[in-house]
Amino acid sequence: MRVPVKLLGFGFWLFSFNFAQCQECLRENMKYADIVPVGKASYADGETVRVNCVAGYTGLYKLKCEKGEWKKSIERPCAKKKCGHPGDTQNGDFKLTEGTEFVFGATVVYTCKKGYEMASRINQRTCRAQGWDNAVPVCEVVKCPAISTDGEVTVSGNTEEGRYGDVIHFECVSSDKMIDGSSDIQCEETGKWSDVVPKCKDITCIAPVIPNGYVVEPQPKYPKDATLKYKCNKRFKPKEGIPKCAKFGWTLKPECDEVTCELKSTTFGVKKTNPYGKTIFRAGESVEITCSEKYWFFFTKEKSRSFTCKDNGQWDYEPVCAEITCEYPRDRHVSRPYYWGTMKLGEKQSYSCVSGYRKTAAEATCTQDGWTPKPLCAEIMCDLPKIPNAEILGSQNSNYKINSRIQYKCRSGFEPEESVQITCDSQGKWRGIQQCTAMCAAPKIKNAEIVGSQNSNYKINSRIQYKCRSGFEPEEPPVQITCNPQGQWTGIQQCTGMLQLIDILRTIVHVKVNAKLWYATLTCKSLLTWANKQSLRTT
Repeated sequence: MRVPVKLLGFGFWLFSFNFAQCQECLRENMKYADIVPVGKASYADGETVRVNCVAGYTGLYKLKCEKGEWKKSIERPCAKKKCGHPGDTQNGDFKLTEGTEFVFGATVVYTCKKGYEMASRINQRTCRAQGWDNAVPVCEVVKCPAISTDGEVTVSGNTEEGRYGDVIHFECVSSDKMIDGSSDIQCEETGKWSDVVPKCKDITCIAPVIPNGYVVEPQPKYPKDATLKYKCNKRFKPKEGIPKCAKFGWTLKPECDEVTCELKSTTFGVKKTNPYGKTIFRAGESVEITCSEKYWFFFTKEKSRSFTCKDNGQWDYEPVCAEITCEYPRDRHVSRPYYWGTMKLGEKQSYSCVSGYRKTAAEATCTQDGWTPKPLCAEIMCDLPKIPNAEILGSQNSNYKINSRIQYKCRSGFEPEESVQITCDSQGKWRGIQQCTAMCAAPKIKNAEIVGSQNSNYKINSRIQYKCRSGFEPEEPPVQITCNPQGQWTGIQQCTGMLQLIDILRTIVHVKVNAKLWYATLTCKSLLTWANKQSLRTT
């Protein structure tokens, strides 16, 4: 019985052991870059561990073992330490040879500028865990040996200790001698002078070889102050002045320059050129130029044309796009135009015209065609007048000059009845116009007679009287009517007839009887009305 019990206990222990192993976390499962390996190969469940970064890196991990897996409580991934700027060196530069940032492992190499040399033994610095190693390298200027001369030559400059770039200048003591060699030498980056120290010799010049030209009556040597005569080939020209033999050679270098024309302005006011971008043209070559919107060639008023370079190096016409402008108008009808000055394209100018002329616009505008509108001033004239209910007498024109006179007459039935003369004034308006106003025709009032003399027409505000004929009313007094401004009579009263009651009685519509009063409502016969609509009554 004891053996089975022991076996059972051993099995339980083995199970617990395996289970515990399954709960452990292993060092090899820490999958982080650039970390320092931890001390133990495995850690029990619930155990925490601090993981540091390798040298040259910064960061930290704090891990906890939970059921066989690492859990992060703190995570700052390992990154290369930064070293900051490595430092500049005077008269030198540096560049990174390894890496792209100033971080652990990066290396910078220093080089000296031209004319300087490395004085330091080590020319590089590397970013270490503690920062940059080595010191910032030093660059020193290159030096040349001291200069010495004989008594005929004077020297100026740093002759004792020449540095890179220093220039030494030599001259002869005698004004009749010249330097035989270089009058200036320079300390070069190699630490040597650019030439040897020169001597002095008598002043002489030799006939030069002139490209595209030749010397006239050449001599083997030319003494001091001698002049040189030379000519140039076709389409080449000599430089201005006469070469003269002097201490430093010919005072003017004898050269033959190719005849060219320069296109000086290719942007100002220019829209395009063909060929594009070319500014120097040989004799016989041409260029086509198109000016910008507000520019033109002043002498032709064109916006695009071709120009040709002549054999004398001059353009056939000046190839310059000038801004379009307008000078003051040469118009004798514009008042004081000389005060305008010169204006640019699109600018406007207020103006006035001389007497007898009027402006054709509120302002004058500068255009490519000059001042507009054209003309700026037009002669003041009167249009053919349009007078209602009137007719022009004599021949008619579409317009009339100032002080012209014409006559018109109102049509029948309108006043004034006599002809009217009107005059075209200085403002282009007709002066003296009288409107033709309607007159009242003689009134036709039925069953009435006009009192006094009778006319066919009556003027506005005229008054006349009429009386109704016998048997019509009103009887007294005569009625007065007035001709109004519309040519209508006002105040007319119609003459109505007076008839016997027995003649108009037609039907008794209603009869009512009471103790003392009889009354009836009557209806008139056709075409008649009661003058006073009342009931008839009797007692």
